[in-house]
Amino acid sequence: MSTLKKISLLILIVGYIAAGLNHFRVPAFYEGIIPLYIPDPKLVNAAAGVLEILCGLLLIFPKTRWYGAWGIIVLLILFLPVHIDMLKGHTEVNGKIVTPVWAWLRLFLQPVLILWAWWHSKEPTDDGS
Repeated sequence: MSTLKKISLLILIVGYIAAGLNHFRVPAFYEGIIPLYIPDPKLVNAAAGVLEILCGLLLIFPKTRWYGAWGIIVLLILFLPVHIDMLKGHTEVNGKIVTPVWAWLRLFLQPVLILWAWWHSKEPTDDGS
């Protein structure tokens, strides 16, 4: 694995574990961006946090990296309705409306994050396969 890919993987691992932990550190932020049509924002937020942490941990080991990367890809696809809902301009975070620029940036970031995770799904296992 190239040095660039090792650094990228480390950033991905730390990023998803930290993002998952952040769901529990500041739950109001995440609960505030969950669309109103999705029931039980507290449960959805907690599940998303646990799954992000789990996927980050799975990325650590070559034998589980594929599962972690594809778990992240699935999560990012599942998170798309949140980002699309933000485009409507009535999502509040900490009492402030999410701006259209912020909403579009978050939406356009999703494919980049999906490709990043996909890049790491292609790692060989310990046995070289």
